[in-house]
Amino acid sequence: MTVHGDTRIDNYFWLRDRKDPDTIAYLEAENAYTKEKLQHTEELQAALYAEMLGRIQQTDLSVPVKRDEYFYYTRTEEGKQYSIQCRRKGPGAEEIVLDCNQLAEGHKYFRLGAFIASPNHRMLAYSVDFEGDEKYTVRVKNLDTGELLADEIPNTSYTVEWAADNATFFYTTLDEALRPYKVFRHALGVKEDALIYHEPDERFTLDLSSTRSRTYIFININSSLTSEVRYLRKDQPTGEFRILLPRVFETEYDATHHGDSFFIRTNDGAKGFRVVEASVADPAKPNWKEIIPGREGVTIESVTAFQDYLVTEERHRGLTQICIRDMHTGDQHSIKFPEPVYTAELGANAEFNTKLLRFHYTSLVTPASIYDYDMETRERELKKQQAVLGGYDPQLYQSERIYAGEVPISLVYKIGFVRDGRAPMLLYGYGSYGISIDPSFSSDRLSLLDRGFVYAIAHIRGGMDLGKPWHEAGRLLKKKNTFTDFIACAEKLIAEKYTSPDGLAIMGRSAGGLLMGAVVNLRPDLFAAVVAGVPFVDSLNTALDASLPLTVGEYEEFGDPNKHEFYEYMKSYAPYENVTAQAYPAIFVTAGLNDPRVSYWEPAKWVAKLRALKTNDRPLLLKTNLGSGHFGASGRYEYLKETAIEYAFLLDVLC
Repeated sequence: MTVHGDTRIDNYFWLRDRKDPDTIAYLEAENAYTKEKLQHTEELQAALYAEMLGRIQQTDLSVPVKRDEYFYYTRTEEGKQYSIQCRRKGPGAEEIVLDCNQLAEGHKYFRLGAFIASPNHRMLAYSVDFEGDEKYTVRVKNLDTGELLADEIPNTSYTVEWAADNATFFYTTLDEALRPYKVFRHALGVKEDALIYHEPDERFTLDLSSTRSRTYIFININSSLTSEVRYLRKDQPTGEFRILLPRVFETEYDATHHGDSFFIRTNDGAKGFRVVEASVADPAKPNWKEIIPGREGVTIESVTAFQDYLVTEERHRGLTQICIRDMHTGDQHSIKFPEPVYTAELGANAEFNTKLLRFHYTSLVTPASIYDYDMETRERELKKQQAVLGGYDPQLYQSERIYAGEVPISLVYKIGFVRDGRAPMLLYGYGSYGISIDPSFSSDRLSLLDRGFVYAIAHIRGGMDLGKPWHEAGRLLKKKNTFTDFIACAEKLIAEKYTSPDGLAIMGRSAGGLLMGAVVNLRPDLFAAVVAGVPFVDSLNTALDASLPLTVGEYEEFGDPNKHEFYEYMKSYAPYENVTAQAYPAIFVTAGLNDPRVSYWEPAKWVAKLRALKTNDRPLLLKTNLGSGHFGASGRYEYLKETAIEYAFLLDVLC
């Protein structure tokens, strides 16, 4: 077994030391090299940026979300990078709750984390990240006076939840590996916070949520395979959280509250989950009543209760459905959608006693749309559809779904496309953690489609695109299925003459970057260009270092390499270990210096090794954002510039 960190066998291990001036100098030199190699595309970059910006309604308004007498919404103003958080009381005047542009002043990076008003709407708890390292600092604002309170809590995760007394909230803090592992209770104006819960098992992370009934706060304790929920009445903030159901290895569950019952979504007794009703007084398994059984080929992805309805999000053959059950009659129905390939999901639903259900709908040709659906009359009202300026006509584009064996591929192209193998194509993939990549609209993507590109998504194993079994078939000692599925999709698209190896570009981010690294090692002949965003390519070495963020928790996804079987299996596909002396496609790689999820040195080391070993002169470029983290630039205009660079690279290589 290799000795992790021994520079005798890892020539680029030194890049892990960000305090070494040579490391920053190296990254800056790579940035300068990338800029030089793309200099001839600067006019194209500018044109792409102008196109993408020209499609955006820069001064815009979100659909307000009703919570009690208030309507909360966000708006944007032309020329400003960040949103402005607002509200109105009934039909009253607008109140600016938080201007993120003001908060971001003087910072290279800004991201808003928690944003939650107290039950009486007089206090706001919010959190901010100025580095991109996902360490948030919680602040509190008095919404009556506009005063910023002295309360300030650093090193927190994303979630904050208020108790009913309007003076107490709960939050989670991070350990050295940036794992949310402790829950604290904070009383306004009090410096010493009470530790409520500590999760010592490094496989598990914590987050907080409130039931839609506004009765309970949940501590959600989750690993990739196992979960546990603890609950506390909101009107008893100094009480003790109780365990809803004790954790059982490889049993997952979550819950929603209604009256005297919890409705629990669980995979206990159903691979694709089922829904049971349990008494709040004693929710133990012997007291369960099955409400929605598990069904073959169906995965229940969420359950939420309203006063009169129980709503589930379900996945049938790769497509999402929203199903509604009348609490009183037991009648059930699903919302109907007009397209054969689409994405639908619940939106912001803050009210409990309502017949209106807000949901989001989109497809590869339909811009993001927000609907209010009357669960009683089954009528829907379109509240807003994403504006696409410049005369976008969805009738000019075509989407379809084909299959490579059992693996679905979603495609979109402009009408007039001829399937003769000559078109350029961008194929996107992810395939990890049970995350589905559902077909959705992107106005940025029109800059490729209008230039003759076909865009495709490979719904490969490792994701949840075809339900829980699809995830199970692409993890641990079956992880290589993710890579072979993607290759099979590429081969199918080439065989059906949607494109050719000379015209096929591929893209993936994070764990999708692991996919990119693996498939170009296996079949570099299939692809002409690769965009690997913050790629998880030094996966074996990262998995051997338990001090790094996410590492221990990912043992349930990729395996523990401290065990010989997993070590050998991971070593056989890890991109960095398997770079060889062969011809590689043109590759564009991004990194974030402050990235806590995929450390900047992973893409840096991978590029260095590729540069040393590859046998051809196709472009190999690394662009490291020295002021951000995993998600790239935080401002909306800077984000568009990054997209324009990636698209310019693809067009330069393929067209």
